[in-house]
Amino acid sequence: MGQDRPPRGQRRQGGLPAGSAPGPDDMGPKKGQGLPKECGEEEARTCCGCRFPLLLALLQLALGIAVTVVGFLMASISPSLLVRDTPFWAGIIVCLVAYLGLFMLCVSYQVDEQTCIQFIMKLLYFLLSALGLMVCVLAAAFAAHHYTLLNRVTCEATLDACHCKLPSSEPLSRTFVYQDVTDCTSITFTFKVFLLTQMILNLVSGLVCLLACFVMWKHRYQVFYVGDRMYSLSASEGQQQKV
Repeated sequence: MGQDRPPRGQRRQGGLPAGSAPGPDDMGPKKGQGLPKECGEEEARTCCGCRFPLLLALLQLALGIAVTVVGFLMASISPSLLVRDTPFWAGIIVCLVAYLGLFMLCVSYQVDEQTCIQFIMKLLYFLLSALGLMVCVLAAAFAAHHYTLLNRVTCEATLDACHCKLPSSEPLSRTFVYQDVTDCTSITFTFKVFLLTQMILNLVSGLVCLLACFVMWKHRYQVFYVGDRMYSLSASEGQQQKV
């Protein structure tokens, strides 16, 4: 009768204190928990505030325009130059690839395709980048071949052409005629500089196209296979723990 009874909250064993009871605002996950991860994934796909594939497309456009302009300047030296020696066609192809990449990356680019149109555009960009790689390597090979020939020729100017002849000791000695060229220095110096420029530009364009193919492949397939590999490893570890 005279003993003080303990409070009601202390009788129950294992009961939660009043301050630790969940309130109505604590139910469910918080809204801001997923934001840091999403922001991290978005920053991983960006570079200086711009998506990395978009930078590749801009590089393709700049290099394609440079190759095209230099190719037309080479064609203006002499009308007798072959099309393979003035690779403006390589620059045009790279520009088309860049336009497709810019349209795809600026309109609606997502790493995981959600529509058939996105998949088709990524596939076209991958295939055209591979085509641009082969074309750039071919153009660089033609320019390098013509550059080596000009290093061995001796040129003589006539009234309306420049005749460049290989040494007679060569097994395939021949004469190259450049029409409408009155000064042979435009062939032995200016045209050689253009050829060297084309070799450098086409090699860089080919590397950019190769990198674009790798980025498209990585975004499409590497994540899937890495996830499949991690899932198989985690499943095998779980089975070993159960045993």
